[in-house]
Order: sequence, then C-alpha cells, then structure tokens
Amino acid sequence: MKVTYYLEVISSWCYWAEPAWTELKRRYTGRVDFGWKLAQMPADAYPVSAEQCDWFYRRSGSVTRSPFMLNSGWFEPEIRGYLVPNLVTEAARDFGVTDDRVRLAVAHAAVREGKKVGRWDVAVATAVAAGDLEPKALLERAQSPEIAARLEASTREFHALQVTQRPTFLLENSIGDRALFSGIVRVEPLIAAVEALLADEAAYASWKAHFGDPPAH
Repeated sequence: MKVTYYLEVISSWCYWAEPAWTELKRRYTGRVDFGWKLAQMPADAYPVSAEQCDWFYRRSGSVTRSPFMLNSGWFEPEIRGYLVPNLVTEAARDFGVTDDRVRLAVAHAAVREGKKVGRWDVAVATAVAAGDLEPKALLERAQSPEIAARLEASTREFHALQVTQRPTFLLENSIGDRALFSGIVRVEPLIAAVEALLADEAAYASWKAHFGDPPAH
C-alpha cells in the first residue's frame, strides 16, 4: 500500500497537516510506502496583501486550535506566484534529500519565521542548511528546465485527481482500492482509511492463500 501527499511548500494548510503526515508515517512504517509530490498553487491563489494573509492565518490557526499564529512576513506583493520555494525543494531531491527535511525547513522559515523564501538566496540558504547541500549546485539545479518540468508534471498530476485543495492525500493498495482526501488536515479520517485499505488487502491475501488464483476458464 502507498500514500502520496500532494502539497505546496508554503501553504498554511499543508503546514497544519504535517502532524498528521508524521503520525501516519510513525504508525505504518514498514507497512505503507509514503511519498510526497509538489502541487504548485496558481498565482491568484496566493494572498494579495499581508493583511489578507494574516486574515487567512487567523482563520486557519483558530480552526486548528493553534497556540500560535503563522507569520506573513514572507509575503512580497511584487511576487506573482511563489515558484522558488517549490523549485528549490524539488531540486534538493537530486542531491539525495528525498525525505521531509528541506521542504519542512523552507516552510518553517516562511510561515513561522517570516523569511522571504520567494527569493532565491533565502530559499537556497534555508535548504542548504537543512540538507547539508552545496549552494551553487543547488541553485543551478533549481533554476534548470528539468526541475521546472518536474514541478509542472506533478502539478498536472494533482489536477488530474480533480481536486483543488492542498493538502491532498491519495491512498492506494495493491488490489486497486483508492481513497482521496483533499483539504483534510486531521489524522483520524486518514487512519480509518488506511486501516480499511490494509484490511481489504489482507483479506485478498488470505483468500489467495486458501484458494489460489481464479480459474482461467
């Protein structure tokens, strides 16, 4: 079975979903394959002002009962579409950083520390510190056509699911069952779905052990 997490690095709702992602991995390590993919938000999905961003942060923070408010200091009105954080995060994969370290560091720098991660130098410095990477090599890779193409491809894959909200979690088992959660940040429904898909998978394995494959005729 596998779980794929579609996210935007500096999305506040993805930030609030990280504890659920961590708990899923803790519970099902060795039983489920986990992976994440980037789904770039369109330019018009970002706030138009720091004041608007703060309004959204007050809402999401209140909904999640957070004891702190997120920081809108990363926002720069002259930037239309924050590609840089996602491109830098995707590029880090090519240097062996395939876990969550870099993307979590960039997200934390933005929404907790208010750092201007829409700028190449800030995003790269954050990623370098988190992933022990070489700055020049990371920047060159992040600005390459190959990384841009990969980000576009994973974003198209996200849209093909016919959802609009990040985070999105796609759960799939070996017998073709699928469950899709879009906009969910709490772990309880995800756990319930994982358990159901694992149970169905185990039932099919038990049947095969007793009766083998279906007859050819």
